Amino acid sequence: MRAGTWQQGYFALLAAAALAGCSGGASPAAAPPLADVVMPADGDLPAALRKLEKDLAAGEKRAQQTRTKLASFQPRGTYVVVDTGKNRLYLMNGPKVVREAVVSTGSGFRLVDVDGKRVWVFNTPRGEFAVQRKIVNPVWTKPDWAFIEDGEPIPKSFSDRLDPDVLGDYALAIGDGYLIHGSLYKRTLGMSVTHGCIRVGDDDLEAVFRACPVGTKVYIL
Repeated sequence: MRAGTWQQGYFALLAAAALAGCSGGASPAAAPPLADVVMPADGDLPAALRKLEKDLAAGEKRAQQTRTKLASFQPRGTYVVVDTGKNRLYLMNGPKVVREAVVSTGSGFRLVDVDGKRVWVFNTPRGEFAVQRKIVNPVWTKPDWAFIEDGEPIPKSFSDRLDPDVLGDYALAIGDGYLIHGSLYKRTLGMSVTHGCIRVGDDDLEAVFRACPVGTKVYIL
């Protein structure tokens, strides 16, 4: 065999073995590092090719096992993904994006009470959640921090805490007081400006509300 011919085949197999070892999450150890490969004499070429073919097959098997394992973690049916870095909400059906919405998420702002005894940090929590309640025409019960932030006295009457105008037409409660809800501040959609809730535009909110029954998973990144 001419040197140019077998060298081309040899390096082609090396490249394929390296790719198989590194794709799909498989360990790069499926193929030897190029720096560690000793160029064989012409008489040793068949054995070297057989070893590379074996390494390639083993790497592809590990890659397929990894792909199968990853596929088992893919949520099924309808679920919601919120990307707080991009301020985007994705309504999903399995691997398919059904709807993409521009949203607002937590500002990260830190508020300290006047006496310094209470501190609030307005982040949107990350992790796996679920829709616990669906609310039509939600009314916001303003917590203490809402009055402190505005420099107003904390009311003694519960009715003075109720605000029916700021959450939009729908809300989905995902636990710990956090909601996916509407917004009066359409110009701030796409910005990190909220107190932790996820604000959504009217049309997108209605679509998410109608598509997500109680129990729908919500993944916040």
